[in-house]
Amino acid sequence: MSTMQVEVVSAEKEIFSGQASMLIATAEAGELGIYPQHIPLLTNLKAGDVRVQTADGEEEVIYVSGGILEVTPKKVTVLSDTAMRADDLDEAAALEAQRKAEQALKDSTADINYAKAKAELAQAAAQLAAIKKMAKRGR
Repeated sequence: MSTMQVEVVSAEKEIFSGQASMLIATAEAGELGIYPQHIPLLTNLKAGDVRVQTADGEEEVIYVSGGILEVTPKKVTVLSDTAMRADDLDEAAALEAQRKAEQALKDSTADINYAKAKAELAQAAAQLAAIKKMAKRGR
């Protein structure tokens, strides 16, 4: 089986580094599947999960807050301001962030930044989706 080097990096640390047989991520134009020997590519990512099928058949699910995906002949790199393994996400915190963002959008008297509230709502929803994917896998 052919593999490729994959690096997933946040602003604070490296989240994943290793050989993989496949990577799936959500770009602005839709979901992408990257396999070894993929053509070079540079695209923006939406908030959501990045799934890495490791060389030994395991699947790593990593939440990213958006970012950039770069595919070169030797490596696939995901760069994101915030990235963490789905196992490390806090469901209660994500639910609370979602509730606060929804309330801020509903409250017409509040002095809020709608773009910021919508972005926070999208991030919370993406985190919850990653948590649900992990729960379905029985982790």
